[in-house]
Formats: sequence, structure tokens, C-alpha cells
Amino acid sequence: MSAETTREQIVEAADELFYRQGYEHTSFADIAGMVRISRGNFYYHFKAKDEILDAVIALRVTRTRDMLDRWEADGADPADRIRSFIRILIANRTKIMAYGCPVGTLCAELAKLDHVARQDANGIFALFRDWLRRQFELLGLADEADALALHILARSQGVAALANAFHDEEFIRSEVDSMTAWLDARIATS
Repeated sequence: MSAETTREQIVEAADELFYRQGYEHTSFADIAGMVRISRGNFYYHFKAKDEILDAVIALRVTRTRDMLDRWEADGADPADRIRSFIRILIANRTKIMAYGCPVGTLCAELAKLDHVARQDANGIFALFRDWLRRQFELLGLADEADALALHILARSQGVAALANAFHDEEFIRSEVDSMTAWLDARIATS
């Protein structure tokens, strides 16, 4: 296995474990065990846990950008693209019910720890906010685009938090339907 492949596997494993267990509760040994490498090989790639965190955040930023680019390319119009954002709650419902939102849980944990990487993790939310704002601007709602972007971002985070707390798939579906109806009504009145 090449050094690059091993490094990528370490970052993938850390990403999964940080999501499921939290950053603070994931050890080098946990990650090395998941990748099935020796601790020595592990330390060849990463000397500190914060280095792994930086790599995980960079991976999540890249994946978020890629997803937003796909939605941009596949969406027929801005409203359709916003619906893609809303429907991610359905697409990821099993993981959300088990662990919450991967972005929200990481940001919340790093905030509690007052970790220096908190701002970098918050940047993922900024990507969503900026992208949603652009979609609302394209819908002709430029004056309130940022407020609408924050509203839908906050609502999706609330849905994820409550879905995790209650493990209620029907709640997610109902909220997705409600958010979609809100979007349609908002567009109709503009």
C-alpha cells in the first residue's frame, strides 16, 4: 500500500470515528485499529491528533464543495437546488438519527473544547450559507437572501438535532415536507 493511500485511509477512518465517537473520544489507537496499521506507521503520517483533525476538516470541505457543485450542475433551477439541500436530511437520515449532523456535531464539540480548529470547521457551514444565499438571490430574493439562507440552514440543523435525540424517521420526513412547502410558498409570494 502506498504512503498516500495509507494517509487517505487514516483520514477516512478518522472522519468516520470523529463523526460516530466525537473528536475528543477518538484515539490514535482507534484510528490505527480501524485502518489496521501499526502505531509506528500511523505516526509516520500524523504526529499529532490536531494534524488529523485538520485533514478531516479539509476532506469535509472538499466533499461539501463537490456536493454543492453536483447540486449546481444537476438542479434545474435555484429552487430545485435548494430542495436538494433540504432532501439531504432524508438521504442521510439513518446516520443523522444515530449520530446527528456531521458538520453540526463537529462544530459543537470543537466550540465546547474552544479548539483552534473551530473556525475551520465552521467554514463548512459558511460554504452552505454562501451557496444557499446565492440560490435565494437567483430566485430574486436578494434583499433577504442571507436571512433566508440562515433560516433554512438553522432549521435543517434543528431537524438533525431532534432526529438524533428522538430517532424518529417520520419526524425527518415531515419536517422535510414542511421545509419544502415553506420554500414553495416563499417563492410564490416573491
